[in-house]
Amino acid sequence: MSKKIAIFPGSFDPFTIGHESVITRAMPLFDEIIVAIGTNTNKQAYFSMEQRMQMIREVFSDNEQVKVESYKGLTVEFCRQKGARYLLRGLRTAADFEYERAIAQTNKAMYEILLTRLKEIDLSRSLNMNNIAVVDPATLPEKPIKAPPPIKLRLCDRVR
Repeated sequence: MSKKIAIFPGSFDPFTIGHESVITRAMPLFDEIIVAIGTNTNKQAYFSMEQRMQMIREVFSDNEQVKVESYKGLTVEFCRQKGARYLLRGLRTAADFEYERAIAQTNKAMYEILLTRLKEIDLSRSLNMNNIAVVDPATLPEKPIKAPPPIKLRLCDRVR
């Protein structure tokens, strides 16, 4: 059986607790999650590519299941290169869902093997501003999976 590899693409500038939550909750579903930091020449980044990669690696330093890589070009091409059949995305609002559905349809047209069914997504959670993972429900385990432990929030010093 081949590895279940998911790509979590984004600019991650900055990497947030919401991003961390999406990855943490998706870990039981996949053998490997690649956090793919895309290069966007149209945006001025706050953090350099190296800084972003290092920050994310530090968050998941105790988990070999999560990899961090950068890429240029189309996300679907990066998926092909890595042999990934899943895209992991976070949703906050119904508008995010519509945006992601349009991207999923384009990706499916470009990369037939990429699984893009968006059925049975818990939109009520996304409407409450919780990030959720977008996966193919047909690939979920038959038995319920154990939920990961709650995420420990890291507090920053206040800027005065």
